[in-house]
Amino acid sequence: MYKNMISWRNEMVTQKAKKPVPILSFPGAKLLGVTVEELVKDGHLQALCMKSIAERYEMGIALSLMDLSVEAEAFGSPVHYSRDEVPTVRTALVHDAQEAEALEIPEVGNGRTGECVRGIREAKEMITDRPVFAGIIGPYSLAGRLLDMTEIMILCYEEPELVECILKKVTKFLISYTKALKEAGADGIIMAEPAAGLLSPTLVDEFSTPYVKNIMEAVEDENFLVIYHNCGNVIPLLEQMRQVGAGAYSFGNAIDLEEALKILPEDCMVLGNLDPTEVLRNGSPQTVKEETKKLLSRCSQYPHFVISSGCDIPPMTPLENMDAFFEAVKEFYAPI
Repeated sequence: MYKNMISWRNEMVTQKAKKPVPILSFPGAKLLGVTVEELVKDGHLQALCMKSIAERYEMGIALSLMDLSVEAEAFGSPVHYSRDEVPTVRTALVHDAQEAEALEIPEVGNGRTGECVRGIREAKEMITDRPVFAGIIGPYSLAGRLLDMTEIMILCYEEPELVECILKKVTKFLISYTKALKEAGADGIIMAEPAAGLLSPTLVDEFSTPYVKNIMEAVEDENFLVIYHNCGNVIPLLEQMRQVGAGAYSFGNAIDLEEALKILPEDCMVLGNLDPTEVLRNGSPQTVKEETKKLLSRCSQYPHFVISSGCDIPPMTPLENMDAFFEAVKEFYAPI
């Protein structure tokens, strides 16, 4: 383990000049000269990717791939791979209550989960100057991939028992998977639960928060931190987000981050929320610098703010744009 992660989080919150924590992993494929498909299937390449990014950029953490198809594939979902894009789940795996009951909870190691664990284990040996985090999907978001994202919204009203059956199974698997990542050396995880941002407050309380908390209670301790990520429009859900009780939150560019900073406790870390597509992927280095400094100027008055991307940074993001992001952060904090 890197260090006491409660102390690390508190240091991140109290430091005036903060190291950025963008959700940066896939663009590292360019540094290695490999395709995204090669990267997601090979744990050794994933470790080298993390190492290459850590050597190039002064980030607050080293982060593994935020590939939200891994866990669904372990259950048996078909996945579409691409040379330059993040893998996606192709079709629903579960269609009715009978299939939900028959769905087996996979062993950690099924699909590509074993390679992801390997990646963390090897990265931990290579990277010693910052915490190493793994990326996993959240329980409701995983259930949505198994059932289809549109279908699960209907089922929450019409067949809630079916949804709960799937949620219990995916939660059990996510606990086992997170424990394996922890045993491999991870200092924490970023749990991506974006689909919960589509729910009403009542439905979040029923179908997301309890299961997220079950995972956190099973894995968190002073040496392991869970960062809760939701890139949806969570402004109507901020009280529900607060009830998650995470020590660190990550939000997307769909919201005014100041609203979250005003509501969430100052002893937790709040990451966000530069647009990963329009700014970091499609902008120019000059635009990236301008938008980064603009966000820092607005939000750095809140001590628990740490600048990040609003979501996973796309694989084909120009490295020149990422260079501009880190340069802008360094220039902004230089007088401190």
